[in-house]
Amino acid sequence: MTSPQTAARPGALTPETVTDDDVAVVGFCQSPSVRRSYSTTNGTEMLVPIFQQIYKDLGITRRDIGFWCSGSSDYMSGRAFSFISSVDAIGAVPPIDESHVEMDGAWAMYEAYVKLKTGETDTALAYGFGKSSAGNLRRTLALQTDPYVVAPLWPDSLALAGMQARLGLDAGLWDEAAMAEVAARSRRDAVGNPAAQFAGSRAPDGTVTDDVTAEQLLAQPMLADPLRRHDIAPVTDGAAAIVLASGRRAFALCDNPAWITGFEHIIDSAELGGRDLTTAPSAAAAGERATGGDVAGITMAELHAPFTHQELILRSALGLDGAADAVAINPSGGPLTGNPMFAAGLQRIGNAARAVIDGGADRALGHATSGPLLQQNLVCVLDGRR
Repeated sequence: MTSPQTAARPGALTPETVTDDDVAVVGFCQSPSVRRSYSTTNGTEMLVPIFQQIYKDLGITRRDIGFWCSGSSDYMSGRAFSFISSVDAIGAVPPIDESHVEMDGAWAMYEAYVKLKTGETDTALAYGFGKSSAGNLRRTLALQTDPYVVAPLWPDSLALAGMQARLGLDAGLWDEAAMAEVAARSRRDAVGNPAAQFAGSRAPDGTVTDDVTAEQLLAQPMLADPLRRHDIAPVTDGAAAIVLASGRRAFALCDNPAWITGFEHIIDSAELGGRDLTTAPSAAAAGERATGGDVAGITMAELHAPFTHQELILRSALGLDGAADAVAINPSGGPLTGNPMFAAGLQRIGNAARAVIDGGADRALGHATSGPLLQQNLVCVLDGRR
């Protein structure tokens, strides 16, 4: 499916030149990433605080939101239609216009974006949540593989990722040092992110510092050869929410909206033997369409890579490889420092949008993935147009 694109225009976008076809991110909030939350699996306890915070930040109430869309998984919650209970975090009165996707909240944001492009509303809130600690995540993720010939074997998600990493190592596409450097950089960057689950290294006196190196990480034992613990995103409970607005409504809610200038998602084959696992064709295609083939001006990118080697794959697929000095990759620490299922992709877009809104980046890229081994990929390009 080709997404509706917002044509890039030269110069700054102002309240006088904006049109109802222009859509922007105006607000973002996420819960702290934690190993285990003492809450129910419907996400309500995680969502109420971030909804209240985003209302406060934007100076609105729930009545100002025209459309709601959520991303989660019944498999994670252990019951059918579990997302319905999460609506308790919104409130039942007055009635709301609401929808749901059975995947990461980034795809809920895409549906909300399309809703705004139709002109049916000028505001929308997309959210995602996941309580990964409620069950055996490595086993549960087997259910997203091919239901006929793969899922019945219950393949461990770490074993599948290890197979992908080994293919790249044997082909000489990356090495263990490059993988460890991704993890070390992520942990150093996460020191500045209060929502991160892991950050830096802990000194004997308990203080957290950014003194972590690839060499230190490589000294650790293997967990799922060739993966060490630092190569794997942690099991995480968490949630995130993003508010979208179109036209002048965006300027009414935010001084410097993060305008969506490209938005695309594409899926690869579910057959693990039907694609080259050392590449991400759907990420490359989504990135090509979302950026128009032009990554110039992108100064930061938040990539949803749950394993270190997958960041290397994505950087190459999106044309960001070799641009480490020009593009800050996952300055929030990324999913390796906190990876709430069905919210981590939305967090990547949210952090990219926040950088634009705060003036830290003129043009940023947010990426989300779903399915086994980078099967499905979504790319969102955000522009300050200042």
